[in-house]
Amino acid sequence: MIDKQVCRAVIDAAHDRRPVALATVLSTRGSVPRHAGSSMIIDPARGLIGTIGGGCGEADVIAAASEVVVSRVPRILDVELTDAIDSWSPAVCGGVMKILIEPV
Repeated sequence: MIDKQVCRAVIDAAHDRRPVALATVLSTRGSVPRHAGSSMIIDPARGLIGTIGGGCGEADVIAAASEVVVSRVPRILDVELTDAIDSWSPAVCGGVMKILIEPV
């Protein structure tokens, strides 16, 4: 189920004819911060609405979403949160998320 804030952001962007991207968690495996159905809007003009988990995984989604907004071509991104615990990276949940990023 889409979060009310995310839904409102989609409606506002469509009304304003402002291109944004919708990122939705399609599936997960292992330990992850958010589960299937979680979503967020990446709006180059207004920022982020919602979350798919935060950290470096979400940063990868934001970067990919920037390309989707420009190209208008949907993309599926696999986000791995399996770095070693002693890594500089905060991606230590241990799971994998499959994210659909689509233009709105």
